Amino acid sequence: MTETCVQTYATRPVTGIRGEITVPGDKSISHRSIMLGSIARGMTTVRGFLRGEDNIATLNAFRAMGVTIDDDGETLKIAGKGLHGLVEPFDVIDCGNSGTSIRLLTGLLAPQRFYTVLTGDRYLRRRPMRRVVEPLARMGATIFGREGGEKAPLTIVGRELSGISYDSPVSSAQVKSALMLAGLYAAGETRVTEPYLSRDHSERMFRHFGADVEVSPSGAVVRGGRELEGRDIVVPGDISSAAFFLVAGLIVPNAELLIRGVGINPTRTGILDILSAMGGSIELLDQREVSGEPVADILVRSSRLKGIEIAGDVVPRAIDEFPVICVAAALAEGRTVIREARELRVKETDRIAAMATNLRAAGVTVTETADGMEIDGRERLDGCTVESFGDHRIAMSMLVAGLVATGGVTVSDVACIGTSFPSFTRLVERICAG
Repeated sequence: MTETCVQTYATRPVTGIRGEITVPGDKSISHRSIMLGSIARGMTTVRGFLRGEDNIATLNAFRAMGVTIDDDGETLKIAGKGLHGLVEPFDVIDCGNSGTSIRLLTGLLAPQRFYTVLTGDRYLRRRPMRRVVEPLARMGATIFGREGGEKAPLTIVGRELSGISYDSPVSSAQVKSALMLAGLYAAGETRVTEPYLSRDHSERMFRHFGADVEVSPSGAVVRGGRELEGRDIVVPGDISSAAFFLVAGLIVPNAELLIRGVGINPTRTGILDILSAMGGSIELLDQREVSGEPVADILVRSSRLKGIEIAGDVVPRAIDEFPVICVAAALAEGRTVIREARELRVKETDRIAAMATNLRAAGVTVTETADGMEIDGRERLDGCTVESFGDHRIAMSMLVAGLVATGGVTVSDVACIGTSFPSFTRLVERICAG
């Protein structure tokens, strides 16, 4: 994706949606499969890898550090180099729009015996990095960045690290995972706790690769020095991508949609809990486990939604899905109150401000708060033209809104969708045609 690429896309009201779909592989698991496969000994195979721009940025980063990764379009084969086999990249590593890439790579590169520079697009260069730079510095890392390490580009001068106990002020899988990756190399134990348990894909995958890791309801402990072993991985469908179709199936009349093979990791199912609490008809079918991750087919039907209060430990379990949750709230009866979600202000964009702006354009009454928003639901949305703010989840959420908006919704700058869900518009067209 180029930073100057601007496209528009529009959705129009439909009278029903039906069918069966699959969504692309989980973005978080895809990132981690590349990272751990690259520093494990031996071959790792990955099926279901998400070939979105964010994950390709991670893949290219490890190729730049000497890892051979073959991709036949179905399966990735990663020839792991072991913990100490990466080599210094010849050039700056461009993480594109991917916060996961830059933050997790910062943790992984801090203990390497070489020099690295990480950067990204203009949106990524605005995002806060001190949340990982500061605890890594306590471990002994040498990292420089703009605004005292707050903003990328980041320069990392690898050195030996020591484990620490870190009580994270935010529930962030990126912070936790960055410290866990550094902890694989650090002397002693690296312990990370957080206010509420964030997604635990790293903990599960660390165990899958044979790391010395302990997990608890409050965090994780990693003991350094143990080599990882290559593994076979099957990546389930991304529940964050499925969320757009879950909401579409609830708010569009005469809808019945089956989404197959979706990951239902308990640290990611806040979206299911929230939509069910709002009165959504959602069923989990054929629940099973794949590569250490729980998976199910999800059946969703048109529902009459009601406003609720959303706060507490469900927030980090649904943090990426809030833009489309806001769309559901806009069509719910009564008021939806979102609290304790300040993390939304430091995503690809300020998602509280962006969704408030866009929903107001659709005729919805929205009140912003410091850590959330209040949304008064209505029977139908007004047609409008809105901005994506360079944020893939904002763009896709508003396109879902267009399926029930009088006159539809046009979204500007939708090239960003390619970062996580390149096939999104094709799937929307398919279910609407069906």
